[in-house]
Amino acid sequence: MNSKNILLLIAAFLFLASCSKFSKVLKSKDYEYKLQMANTYYGKKKLRQAQMLYEELFPIFKGTPDFETLYFNYANCAYEQRDYAMAESLFKGFQEMFPNSAKSEEVQFLESYTYYKQSPKPELEQSNTNKAIGMMQTFINTHIGSAKNKEAQEIIDKLVRKLEQKELKSAELYFNLGQYKAAAIAFTSLINNYPDSPTSDSYKLMIIKSFYNYANMSIEEKKAERFSKVISEVHDFQDRFPESKLLKEAEKFLTISLNSTK
Repeated sequence: MNSKNILLLIAAFLFLASCSKFSKVLKSKDYEYKLQMANTYYGKKKLRQAQMLYEELFPIFKGTPDFETLYFNYANCAYEQRDYAMAESLFKGFQEMFPNSAKSEEVQFLESYTYYKQSPKPELEQSNTNKAIGMMQTFINTHIGSAKNKEAQEIIDKLVRKLEQKELKSAELYFNLGQYKAAAIAFTSLINNYPDSPTSDSYKLMIIKSFYNYANMSIEEKKAERFSKVISEVHDFQDRFPESKLLKEAEKFLTISLNSTK
């Protein structure tokens, strides 16, 4: 038998021994012993075993001095195993049951973090994203000076960029479908909602392009009025982004629109 097979046999033996030991713990009626073993498994990062024991012991130790630690560990088992929906519910329950806990700050951050981890791709519905932003901001406001505030702010910034990306995709879709008036409105909303975005000038250029295409496709009686809107938007671009690399491109639409209104 080669060394690889020997190692596999040893691993299998240890696994079976571990399972046998855990089975004995599960069958035990000594709840203090079970709690001790749950904490041991938790400390060794054997989270599935710890979680199963904590789940059984949850109603038994409720109201006892051990319950707060049991509750936190149980919630953290779900969190560490990336069951964020369950962790969210447990962390929320922990705060309601132990509002004055020494772990309140940590638990509030972790609950907020579960919403962050459940935030979906930009193209999907973003209720968890908005919830995470609100909760992280509440954390910062509530725990002034916390060591976690920098991370909380970084998460907020990241999630705001995701919401911005979602709005951008929607505006671009209108433009690509040739719905130029709707695109202009969507890009205007985008630049108003995210005025500090580093790509605000590109959004403004898209507003100009959208209004230009909308004017160009209009009936003759409407063109002069609609090209004047393009001219107005280019002037606004010049005022707001005088150093933009996109300024020359924006000004091309000024020249065309001025000629079209003559």
